[in-house]
Amino acid sequence: MEWAWLIPVFSFAAAPLIVVLGRVLPGSGSFLAILAIAAGFALFWWVFAGFLGAGAGTENCLVSAHTGTLTCHYQMAWFHAGLAGAAGSVALTWGIIVDPLTVAMLGLVTFVALMVQIYSLGYMRGDSRFGWYYAVHALFAAAMLTLVLADNFLLLYVAWELVGICSYLLIGFWHERPAAKEAAKKAFIVTRIGDVGMLIGILLIWREVGSFSMFDAFEAVSSGAMTEGVTTVAALLLFLGAMGKSAQFPFHVWLPDAMEGPTPVSALIHAATMVVAGVFLVARVYPIFSAYDGDALLVVAVIGLITALMASTIALVSVDLKRILAYSTISHLGLMMLSLGAFGYTAAIFHLLAHGFAKALLFLGAGSVMHGTDELDIRKMGGLRKVMPMTAFLFSLGALSLGGIPILSGFWSKDEILLAVNDHLNPAFIILALLTAFLSAMYMARAMFVTFFGNLRQEMEHAHESPASMIGPMALLGVLAAVFGFVGFNWPGSYQGIGSFLFFHEAEGFHFNWWLGILSMILAVGAFVLGYLIYIKDRVSLEGFRARIGGLIPVVENKYYFDEAYQWVVDRVVLVFANFIGLFDRIVINDLAVNGPANSVHRLGIAMRLHVTGHVYSYAMGMVLGTIALSIFWWFRSVS
Repeated sequence: MEWAWLIPVFSFAAAPLIVVLGRVLPGSGSFLAILAIAAGFALFWWVFAGFLGAGAGTENCLVSAHTGTLTCHYQMAWFHAGLAGAAGSVALTWGIIVDPLTVAMLGLVTFVALMVQIYSLGYMRGDSRFGWYYAVHALFAAAMLTLVLADNFLLLYVAWELVGICSYLLIGFWHERPAAKEAAKKAFIVTRIGDVGMLIGILLIWREVGSFSMFDAFEAVSSGAMTEGVTTVAALLLFLGAMGKSAQFPFHVWLPDAMEGPTPVSALIHAATMVVAGVFLVARVYPIFSAYDGDALLVVAVIGLITALMASTIALVSVDLKRILAYSTISHLGLMMLSLGAFGYTAAIFHLLAHGFAKALLFLGAGSVMHGTDELDIRKMGGLRKVMPMTAFLFSLGALSLGGIPILSGFWSKDEILLAVNDHLNPAFIILALLTAFLSAMYMARAMFVTFFGNLRQEMEHAHESPASMIGPMALLGVLAAVFGFVGFNWPGSYQGIGSFLFFHEAEGFHFNWWLGILSMILAVGAFVLGYLIYIKDRVSLEGFRARIGGLIPVVENKYYFDEAYQWVVDRVVLVFANFIGLFDRIVINDLAVNGPANSVHRLGIAMRLHVTGHVYSYAMGMVLGTIALSIFWWFRSVS
């Protein structure tokens, strides 16, 4: 397990090699990125096997008092600031954590990144920046893997920002397109807002604890060294960073625009890297969030529910296939946050994994559609299963899984979230969560039926199936989208479902709430049946429904006018205030405070130098006039 640090190193090494040697290497060096992540995936299994064989007596491993899970910690000194032992001195280390959360994330990131990079061989073939694409891809994966392994807030923050930079480069990969440039800047700026809050939270923890170590922070919380108020504020500040990266309300606006990047990038961002980083962060520092009865978790739950419900409604009216999937991602990330806020730690990570496999499959399926049709507007599609049968089958498998159809993976993980919400939160939360589950199935049914079923349009007859390099990764992801949910079951032996491996404080075997599970099943199946009747059979008309809520439809279609509101704030508040500050800086600071005294001295110097003529008679005249003036002055003084 101590070799887990090599998993990101492989990809870190591949990135500069591709940049430097890509022009002379076959395939522009793309094979280096693929070999690096493949080596990381292989090493993951070695680490996983080592972790399963480890115990509390294993060197550097113990059962954490803060999480209740076996945790292995490896670190080395980096540098020491200040005198050792003196007040204010800081010892900084590089270290990694290997625990169930780390192992789960390592498997997800390495596998999905490997599938996406293999898929990209076909999708990105012929691009003029093919090598650069793979170099940034490798760096992106390496940064996310480092973030997952980090044992201290400083290393985590460095990796966190590197993930943001790589996403900026990949979203704006086709920077010759104005929309791609704007989308990249938007993603970078919006996520930075949250990152500032996260940085302040990290500095607050360091001020209270005197260390960047997560374990020291957890100990300070459990011992009471960090008070309830400070702990809650620190948790909420960290959550700001998570909200930005995981596109939570109101920072969700960047994610749909990120679709301007290459589709394989969208698959990687939405399934295994940037957007799941926020969910991972909350899970990693869960001892801080859950301390003092988990005051901060209520905020997490509320934000998650608002995000999930809002995004699911927008997905129902979107017409771009990739944007439908983008809003689907936002909605499911909201569900994960809702689960964490409801003390459903295992359910949230279980759904993160199941969603990751299904969402990667769906985005790669959307890329296959784009590759075969040069189109993403679902209004221009229909019947594509006749010309793209494998893509249609695999996309439908991912849609059914994410829609919560039994017995696919998404059904089991979503059921666990609903169970946690029902057990720990106000009944209003479970009602709205069930509504979100129905809408989730509904927009998946819409995307699937409108795109692949019905009659084949004449303008789509030219469509063709994608090459094996694209279908192969989709098929492997399809297998996991179908069967991964079974890891939640109790199996013969000591394995009692994923809750016996990945949990917080107490292991919990698989259990099924029948009334909630059946209700969830009815809602999911009912949504797909309703979608079939609406979009395929045309037996159910939406006109009456639209007429009843006619005023709401434009609001949802315009994404609740968040972009317009932000643009208004930028134009009318930010820029006006910036102009005022600029004017104040020029007039008050520059002209009066800085340049004013200098200009006064300059003008005084010019005035005073007028008497310096260089002529003797001028100086003599000055002396005479001065003598007369002094004489008159003393005469008046003597008289008075």
